[in-house]
Amino acid sequence: MPAKGKYFFNENEDCKITDPLYEKYRYTSQQHPLLLLLLFIAITFCITLITIFFVYQPESHHHLAFIITVCTALVIFAVMYLLVCIESLFRRWLKLFGILIWVCFLTIGYVSVFGRGATSSFYAWEQVPFFLFIIFTVYTMLPFGMRDAVIISILSAVSHIVALSVAVTLYPEPGQQLTTFQLLANAVIFLCGNLVGAFHKYRMQDASWDLYRYTLKCIQVRMKLKIEKRQQESLLLSILPAHISMGMKLAIIERLKETNDDRQMHDNNFHSLYVKRHQNVSILYADIVGFTRLASDCSPKELVVMLNELFGKFDQIAKENECMRIKILGDCYYCVSGLPVSLPVHARNCVKMGLDMCEAIKQVKEATGVDISMRVGIHSGNVLCGVIGLRKWQYDVWSHDVSLANRMESSGIPGRVHITEATLNHLGKAYEVEEGNGHLRDPYLKAMNIKTYLVIDPRSKQHTLTNHPPKTRVNDGLKMRASVRMTRYLESWGAARPFAHLNHRESVSSESSAPSGRQRKEIPLNSTGRQKTSDRNTSQKGRMEEDTYDEMMSTIEGLSSTKPSCSNSDDFCGCSLFFVESGLEKEYRTIPIPRLRSYFACASIVLLCIFVIQMFVMPKTAKLGLSFGIVGGIIVLILCVCFTDKCLKCCSQQWPLLRHLCAISDKVETMPLVRLPLAVITIGALLVIAIFNLPAEKSRSINATGSSDGVVTFVATEKSTAVDFTGSCTKDVILPYYTYCCILGFIACSVFLRMNFELKVLLLSIAVSVYIFLFTANNFSAGCSNDNSTTQRLFMKDPVLMTDLYLGLFYVTLILFSRQIEYYCRLDCLWKNKFKKEHEQFETMENVNRLLLENVLPAHVAAHFIGDKLNEDWYHQSYDCVCVMFASVPDFKVFYTECDVNKEGLECLRLLNEIIADFDELLLKPKFSGVEKIKTIGSTYMAAAGLSVAPGQENNQLGLDIDLNSGLYKLIFN
Repeated sequence: MPAKGKYFFNENEDCKITDPLYEKYRYTSQQHPLLLLLLFIAITFCITLITIFFVYQPESHHHLAFIITVCTALVIFAVMYLLVCIESLFRRWLKLFGILIWVCFLTIGYVSVFGRGATSSFYAWEQVPFFLFIIFTVYTMLPFGMRDAVIISILSAVSHIVALSVAVTLYPEPGQQLTTFQLLANAVIFLCGNLVGAFHKYRMQDASWDLYRYTLKCIQVRMKLKIEKRQQESLLLSILPAHISMGMKLAIIERLKETNDDRQMHDNNFHSLYVKRHQNVSILYADIVGFTRLASDCSPKELVVMLNELFGKFDQIAKENECMRIKILGDCYYCVSGLPVSLPVHARNCVKMGLDMCEAIKQVKEATGVDISMRVGIHSGNVLCGVIGLRKWQYDVWSHDVSLANRMESSGIPGRVHITEATLNHLGKAYEVEEGNGHLRDPYLKAMNIKTYLVIDPRSKQHTLTNHPPKTRVNDGLKMRASVRMTRYLESWGAARPFAHLNHRESVSSESSAPSGRQRKEIPLNSTGRQKTSDRNTSQKGRMEEDTYDEMMSTIEGLSSTKPSCSNSDDFCGCSLFFVESGLEKEYRTIPIPRLRSYFACASIVLLCIFVIQMFVMPKTAKLGLSFGIVGGIIVLILCVCFTDKCLKCCSQQWPLLRHLCAISDKVETMPLVRLPLAVITIGALLVIAIFNLPAEKSRSINATGSSDGVVTFVATEKSTAVDFTGSCTKDVILPYYTYCCILGFIACSVFLRMNFELKVLLLSIAVSVYIFLFTANNFSAGCSNDNSTTQRLFMKDPVLMTDLYLGLFYVTLILFSRQIEYYCRLDCLWKNKFKKEHEQFETMENVNRLLLENVLPAHVAAHFIGDKLNEDWYHQSYDCVCVMFASVPDFKVFYTECDVNKEGLECLRLLNEIIADFDELLLKPKFSGVEKIKTIGSTYMAAAGLSVAPGQENNQLGLDIDLNSGLYKLIFN
């Protein structure tokens, strides 16, 4: 098995945060849907402003600038919403659209501030929440980078503070006091918005990058899994036909499951038999005459190359003539036509293939001067085909007709196709034949009274008519050894190397070789096939990258069509975002949340900002200090729980209490039962403290005056110095800043990005309901209407109305934004789960491949082709001392009969299968680990010892052959 991380890409290699592919992924997964969401909120907000304007603004002609600005912005937002849907156009003008949206928001904000109507006064608290909204959306929803977002947000905040400072100074409200503290409170609000917004931006970018990496990793593993599946299929189909391989593959997977489950391997008394009977087929046997003499003069590499090129050419001819190669036995090649699907022209196919094989060998003889020829025998009849045994599966055929076809080859004439009368009857008049006289060369044919014929090749008649004698070769290549000339010539055919498909995405097809009609008479001094293979290998990495890019683009397109608002996803339940699979939903609920501690740290900063704001604006009472002291203590305790294991781990061994606290701290990110209560307490404390002192302020205001004349007196003491101030409508200062604190509490809830969406909705819904109830119940606008120009003042300057408007705006924005974040988190979990499953499938497929290779090649030979390093050489190895064993079942040919009782020989093969399977199980014993099964030839079992060790160390393994023969003897006869 490969190493666990073998197929994982290096995170620092070929994967950078500035990659265009990542930019497109981030645009599709985050920027595009968030911008659509923001435009939807902006359109809704503009429509709400227009509606309120015409309902609550009787004298609308005083505020034409405001209504024109809002209507213009509404049109721009609507047009932009349509343009964003055209993604190609939008991506080209991404930042331009973002800046345009920011400018529209900024314009609405300033028109709301300076739209005075008949009044000539300004307030320091005006439109602070709207500019806070601008800052928040610049970080979270607009398509800006971190640097651009910081610059734009600071510019927005500073411009508001400077503009209001100048306006309040030049046009102060009568009786308005302490504007400096209000401006400082505004600065703190904007600072808090920038910090929280930057926190959102950083975490969202980090999550997007993490999800992109996991997505890319998942795609790469999926591609490699496809390659493994293709390799498995190619490997199976190279030894087994498709109709057999499917059953064998299922059997392999089932065996792996049984091994993992520690179950009994076999539930019956017999091993599985994968053999079927087929009728009306033609069997071809072919033998290269003179090859044995030629092979004796070859080196191992030359012999391997020669056989591979010859049989590769024969495989190509078999494919062209719809024949299935069965097996190669030395220099003997046999195949069948009519398997697995019956063909009416099976006899013609075999005869045509035999003639083509003879012609190919004839071309080799003419080109190299080597004295070899092809002898072919064909017979038509019935066969039993399939595999037997448990290891080293090889597809084979059995029947009396197969044996007869073999005798037809051995009794044939070199360079001719020898057929029986049964084959001739299937041929009709497709070929001319002449008497074969096979009975004179084989006593079996004579005893069985089988009449044979020789097929006349139509091409030989054409050569005779043209009277073109064969050309005599005069070439320097004739000075070489015959084996070298043969090897050099055959290499020019460019046959595929064995198992080349295990290292390539696409196996080398036979079509890449030279066309059959092309005759190459010159002996090439260099192989062209190797150069082609080398060129192909150099482009493998490039093609892999192209496929990864294409697959990633398809995934990005899938993301663009799978929005969190869609209900057509196969993974999510409608619009609820719950996973369809209950197990995955449970896993998501309990998944660890990395960097969860930073959420609590950010929430503590929000608490600090709320405290500073209320200290600047609100009366400094004991109750205010006490309430913030209690909440601050709670937050500090929670921070201690979160960060104890990071800060005080070294001291935990000395203090038992600290040790238990560290144990709890370790579980903050991993255990929902720990993190959820801490998050609820933190958010609840912030939401409560934001409004906690509001009733106390009303009570104190009434008791201070004892009347309802609209004059409220506050007494704040600091360092024993009393500061008294009065003014009409001081509640205009108190109400807005309590509202702002409540909005900051909302934003604090949103910093818990990975917290359950349902819990956020519950907390925010309760909070907004309580806030609106308290602000309505404590009607600060009562008794505060001494301004005669109230009806002429723009409604955006009414603190009560703006409280409800901005609470609603932030509530809707944060709910929709949190839902989008929930979608990202669930998508992240979904991709990781898919990646995990695909990796498990890959490991299973790797096991299947290994098991298949063990049933095809010895382990050390398989490693030569499928190792980490690409190896394009043929495998060849010479051993000085190897023991080879042939174990035959005596008289099995006599035992084998074909009748109705034994299902036309099927039950005879079942007995042979049990014998071969017992031999295979014998080799599984540790003492026979050095013995390698080679193949089964009919009823003969072939094995060898000494092949799995380094050359020169074979003598240590020779004693195992004696043990094997002893074991086989005991197994058969005892």
